Amino acid sequence: GRKCGAVRMAQAEADVPATSLFGADRRLCSADVLSPLEVRARIEVAVLNFLATLSSPSSPAIPVLPLISRKSTNCSLRSGLLSDVSSVYLSYAFCKRSLMRENDAKAFVRVWKVMEMCYKILGEGKLVTQRELFYKLLSDSPKYFSCQRHVNQTIQDVVSLLRCTRQSLGIMASSRGALIGRLVLHEPEEEHIDCSILGPSGHAITGDLNQLSRLNLSSDARYLILVEKDAIFQRLAEDRLYNQLPCILITAKGYPDIATRFCTSNPLRYIVNYTSYLY
Repeated sequence: GRKCGAVRMAQAEADVPATSLFGADRRLCSADVLSPLEVRARIEVAVLNFLATLSSPSSPAIPVLPLISRKSTNCSLRSGLLSDVSSVYLSYAFCKRSLMRENDAKAFVRVWKVMEMCYKILGEGKLVTQRELFYKLLSDSPKYFSCQRHVNQTIQDVVSLLRCTRQSLGIMASSRGALIGRLVLHEPEEEHIDCSILGPSGHAITGDLNQLSRLNLSSDARYLILVEKDAIFQRLAEDRLYNQLPCILITAKGYPDIATRFCTSNPLRYIVNYTSYLY
């Protein structure tokens, strides 16, 4: 029981490197929401620490990149104390990317290439989708990024290395979602959008989570109806269902993307009394 748990914890801590590339405790497996300046600072420190190890007078070496393992064996389930909500999180196990290993060499270089591109994007104050990032990297380094999968895996490596969210790196989710109904959107420095007078396609949900979190919403809706299929969403929008039933219709056009899930679980949740899952 308690003794075995202590032994497992001691073994886990023994496998944890003392510091990461930017001097953080490696036992913390969370991803921070950071400003562009903070992310750029972490990238700069990672580069400086890499160069310091490489040019060490006593024992120069090419350092490995210690990453939190994303294998299923490193996943744990944590149950909420005050609710029934549970979450899956990564534990203490680590994997390494090394330039000296034949199978890891390209993956090792990809990490630095993606960090370099994210550093530029954040410096320009821009956001890109994963697909846009792929085309940028394909143009810049075609030898290392021949398919979207290489970019997706490397983004996960960079998140694991720098311990920050994907959005903090300047990479936003590509959104397919739309909404319509008894809702007025007050976007910063933009005109108000009355979603009850839009066409059947509704209002497209942006993939920028920062912009979504800044939205001011007003509504007299009592129901939030999540519609899986876009065809049904448009049919209900054409029938103006929200004029008969005080509601907001929202669809992700299939499996919900990050932006649509964020929209339904954060801003809209606070202005609607009930949530109904239909269709």
